[in-house]
Amino acid sequence: MFLWARMWIAIHIVSDERMKTIQMTIDEALLDEVDSLTATLQTTRSAFIRSALQLALRQHAVRQQEARHAEGYARFPVQPGEFDGWEAEQSWGER
Repeated sequence: MFLWARMWIAIHIVSDERMKTIQMTIDEALLDEVDSLTATLQTTRSAFIRSALQLALRQHAVRQQEARHAEGYARFPVQPGEFDGWEAEQSWGER
């Protein structure tokens, strides 16, 4: 599914959470793109930006988890032969 389609779906999910009004600075070219897309998606700037921020937070969490995994493998690298017992399980029947 395209990223924008996912965002459109997320934008249209209604939330019962209390909202706070914020002020932000954004360059005009980016704002023009946001306005064009929000019109296409039939949503509001606020809803679109909320969704974009939620997506950015999820992506950040994934990057943090990947970094923790990489750090763990760096501290405890795979040992030679450690996974040899699983080689037969990796077979797809190809010869």
